[in-house]
Amino acid sequence: MKKILLLILIAFLITVAALSISIYISESPQQDTLTEAQKVGPTPTLPKPEHHLIPTVKIAKAIGWPNGMTPIAAAGLKVNAFAKGLKHPRWIYRLPNGDVLVAESNAPARSRSNKNLSLESKVKRFVAKILKRQAGAGVASPNTITLLRDTTGRGVADKRTVFLEHLNSPFGMALVGHYFYVANADAIIRYPYTTGETSIKAPGVKVVDLMGKTTLNHHWTKSLVPSHDGAYLYVGIGSNSNIGENGLDEEVGRAAIWKINRLTGQHHIFASGLRNPVGLAWNPQTHALWAVVNERDDLGNDLVPDYLTSVKEGAFYGWPYSYYGQHIDLRVQPQKPALVATALSPDYALGSHVASLGLTFYTDHLLPKKYFEGAFIGEHGSWNRNPATGYKVVFIKFVNGKPVGLPQNILTGFLSPQGDAYGRPVGVTTDKKGALLVADDVGNIIWRVSPLK
Repeated sequence: MKKILLLILIAFLITVAALSISIYISESPQQDTLTEAQKVGPTPTLPKPEHHLIPTVKIAKAIGWPNGMTPIAAAGLKVNAFAKGLKHPRWIYRLPNGDVLVAESNAPARSRSNKNLSLESKVKRFVAKILKRQAGAGVASPNTITLLRDTTGRGVADKRTVFLEHLNSPFGMALVGHYFYVANADAIIRYPYTTGETSIKAPGVKVVDLMGKTTLNHHWTKSLVPSHDGAYLYVGIGSNSNIGENGLDEEVGRAAIWKINRLTGQHHIFASGLRNPVGLAWNPQTHALWAVVNERDDLGNDLVPDYLTSVKEGAFYGWPYSYYGQHIDLRVQPQKPALVATALSPDYALGSHVASLGLTFYTDHLLPKKYFEGAFIGEHGSWNRNPATGYKVVFIKFVNGKPVGLPQNILTGFLSPQGDAYGRPVGVTTDKKGALLVADDVGNIIWRVSPLK
């Protein structure tokens, strides 16, 4: 037993030392090998996969915003702080009366039951915890939904109340009729809601469990959007690993979007093979469900592109066996050729490791007409790429229900000249006037983007 423990300790020290070397090497400047046009769009260039003993690690250290400093808005737009002093704001949702709800949240406390994990996975979890702390994601989850109200119409929330508390890493939110739904890390909970109330005190009722039998919750964020008629809830549930290395038993029902009967909790998998589908939204032109998805790591700077895609019922999108359609990931064994043969390619690549999270289609009329019915996407930013990518909000134009052209930068300047993070954008939505709101979970701010004039 002592010999085994000694070997584990040695392996751990070697891994940490190697990772430290990797971080040091990753700090040296590197050049992009693909143009922007090659990285994004319906048919991105996919280079050969790279396999390294130690992956590239480049963490943007979280430092927060200096006094008086803001992100940089695109030409014709301006940005101001809608609300400051929040606690790790991840997701935002606008109620019909214009109140804005903010899920102040972070990953739940990890289960100590690691007996089924490999030594590699255990070490990676430990190191990831250290790196997340550096990136600003190491704080305990506030487990609160805060209500923000702009009573003056000046684009600043002057009233703030605790809407719900004592939750479990809340993320997705939806109001259907007189019921408010919260997607916690482990379950969807329903609460009664009356228009205009600023706090819910009534106890919630569980609609459905989201964890299954697993003790892990690797991708903990659970996005949520109701169907057009309100009868169903669609929930994005990310994988429990990068490529299934914790065992496929831990992936049952995950890397998928569920369709849930809102009243009974009965559910089935709507679409699968989506490694981490976070932002979900209905396309206003086609009324189809769309999602932004985080793809896998450790295949090189330009693999695999995160993407924006329409989601077809019953479809399979590759994970973990293949990526971007039917490009096989040889690290995953055994393969399932018959399943891979059915894998659909996404509609639109957003670039590798941008960590696309927020998604909203613009159907308001305050911003310039060119943004109408296109998609705004919050890109949280890379850790497995050098040079860094993401750390911005982009816009994708849609024509006849499909994305076209290159992404347009809407909000940038989240990184300092030294590569530290002033902030990191996550959820996106609009306020009651039609301005774009952006949750910044490092700056602890909700930013508001509106016309310059």
